[in-house]
Amino acid sequence: MCSSNAHASEDNEGKYMRNVTLEELLEAGCHFGHQVSRQNPKAREYIFETRDNIHIIDLEKTKEGLEDAAKYVRELGKKGGTLLVLGTKRQAETILKDELKRLDQATSQGLYFVTKRWIGGTLTNFSEVAKNFKKLTDISYRLQDENEKASYTKKEISDWDKSRLKLESFYGGIADMTRVPDALFIIDTHQERAAAEEALRMGTPTIGITDTNADPLIINYPIPANDDAVGSLKLIISYIFDAWIEGREAKAIDDTKLAAEKEKEDAASNAAAAKAAAKAAKPQADFFGINEEKNAGETKATEEPKETKVKSAKAEKKEEKPKKEKAKPKPAAKKAAKETTKKSK
Repeated sequence: MCSSNAHASEDNEGKYMRNVTLEELLEAGCHFGHQVSRQNPKAREYIFETRDNIHIIDLEKTKEGLEDAAKYVRELGKKGGTLLVLGTKRQAETILKDELKRLDQATSQGLYFVTKRWIGGTLTNFSEVAKNFKKLTDISYRLQDENEKASYTKKEISDWDKSRLKLESFYGGIADMTRVPDALFIIDTHQERAAAEEALRMGTPTIGITDTNADPLIINYPIPANDDAVGSLKLIISYIFDAWIEGREAKAIDDTKLAAEKEKEDAASNAAAAKAAAKAAKPQADFFGINEEKNAGETKATEEPKETKVKSAKAEKKEEKPKKEKAKPKPAAKKAAKETTKKSK
């Protein structure tokens, strides 16, 4: 067990969570159980002693159970899981509202709550219960749309508003839930036994405050403590919410790192691809350049013989043309011509 003046406890991954001390648990009244007559025999191992017919809870077990539950919730938040908080006790309602105000947009993601009444079948028959989520969304949209309201009477609109308020009280904290949650945090496991049994049937892990009248065996992460005192509830609920917030913040840091690494990998991959493309394009360019030079050479070589042929053809044609020479008469013809001339005279 850690020392009472320690301020933080380190988990397996080197992260720190606030360390709750035995003095804090004692001052908050976590050690007061129920009367002996209301004891659940299965909770006997968490009872330290009996005083004035009232059971005293072993705070060592309370501290151990609270830290185990907080570690699980922190890991759940870090993995991006979903948690449903069930606290319908009058004492817990105000505490839950105050704790929910501490959450921002990032840390509130995946966290749902029920503060009025547990609706049977929320886990075991989720598809049917989810129809009421849609009904609540539709009615809220109608009430906000002035054009839609103009088509109905005031009485009909008033009925819509009454239905919305009723549905909001039951499903307002879980209307955005799209599937069965990954875990269930129950403020009073004795009062909300039906919810604990639903979670047990569905295999949904549960975290719960188990007083001396409750059955701790149906809870995966029991926190033996007083579930009636406001101080006890505030201490335990705030500690669980701290664990959730730390988990969500750790997830945000991890997501940022992963995004940066992915961006770096993409940049390196793009650079390598561009380099490979340039390398592949160079031989291709060289190849086409050689072919162009070769084709140009062949074209030039082809054109030159044509010109030579034309020139030689012209030269040959020129040579074939004979020079016109005066025909010399043959001697016999010359002699006959003279004789013909004499006779005619």
